[in-house]
Amino acid sequence: MSITVPKSALDFFKKLEKNNNRDWFNERKKEFKSIEADVKGVYNSIFETLNTHDEIDKMKMFRIYRDVRFSKNKLPYKTHFGGSFHRTKPKLRGGYYLHLQPNNESFIATGFWEPAPADLLRIRKEFEMDDSEIREILANKKFNSIWGDTFVGDEVKTAPKGFSKEHKAIDLIKKKQYIFIKKFTDKEALSAGFIDEVNASFKAIRPYFDYMSDVLTTDLNGVSLID
Repeated sequence: MSITVPKSALDFFKKLEKNNNRDWFNERKKEFKSIEADVKGVYNSIFETLNTHDEIDKMKMFRIYRDVRFSKNKLPYKTHFGGSFHRTKPKLRGGYYLHLQPNNESFIATGFWEPAPADLLRIRKEFEMDDSEIREILANKKFNSIWGDTFVGDEVKTAPKGFSKEHKAIDLIKKKQYIFIKKFTDKEALSAGFIDEVNASFKAIRPYFDYMSDVLTTDLNGVSLID
């Protein structure tokens, strides 16, 4: 029997959205823990499948409790499941993320969410020097049929310090995040083929990850930065 996202997970979060308080949740904590265990099976299945064609050293499924210390939103619970899959560093870069949320808000994401300052500068310098290889990847029909042909994420308004706003690759250079997102409806997320589609989509990102891993493990002269 194939592993699928349980409908009870999305149903639970729909109720939690309307009752996001500790009393309501605590009365149903046993139910939630049972659902969480089933969903963890989904994440573990993806982890195992990813490792048939990539090197993933760990999977992290995030807790439902929100950190409200520095947030205006004081609701105590998240209304989604989230989990990340870490590629083996330092030779492999980039990461995978799976987000399960009702009302057609589920998605997968890949790439670089918050690059370290040194990595962000290295990526920008690479694009400043030569943007042909990344544009070839983005233009690939198979790739962009799944992930689109452009990065999503935050960017600076004009140009980062030290870069010309007139540079031909400024559309790439001004990005602060280099990520791709693929969205799913509830029907798609609950379908029998969902895990296979997630895996196929993650597999299709490899040309991008291979390129970025090469960039981030070498200097601008192509000399390796790792042993």
